[in-house]
Amino acid sequence: MIRINVSAIPVNDQDKAERFYVDMLGFVKKRDIPFDGGRWLTVENPDGSGVELLLEPAGFEFAKVYQKALYDNGIPVTSFGSDDIDADYERLSKMGVSFRGPPDGEAGTNVRVALVEDGCGNLIMLTQEAS
Repeated sequence: MIRINVSAIPVNDQDKAERFYVDMLGFVKKRDIPFDGGRWLTVENPDGSGVELLLEPAGFEFAKVYQKALYDNGIPVTSFGSDDIDADYERLSKMGVSFRGPPDGEAGTNVRVALVEDGCGNLIMLTQEAS
């Protein structure tokens, strides 16, 4: 069986990204290895389930262009699930995290979403499926 073990997102500042994804979102740092002028920096769910998220330096010009195009067009680079999107919205907002708006329902679905700005050049879609 083939499975996803690492997924990467470009970040424009690995130190800032580490603080955001660990201190604010609550992920746990898994790997932090010096690599090619940057770091192989991954985070994972606190319970160890799921894939590692590589916070990859957006060092190449094409990566910066891609990242900016997604951000400028309101397109999230990835999506994270939430058990309680309203509580997460309130908690993160109090911590100073920027959202593009409060959680809202996606037309024709049972999914509520909120777009989070990670401060490192990305939008993250936070989702919660209604039970």
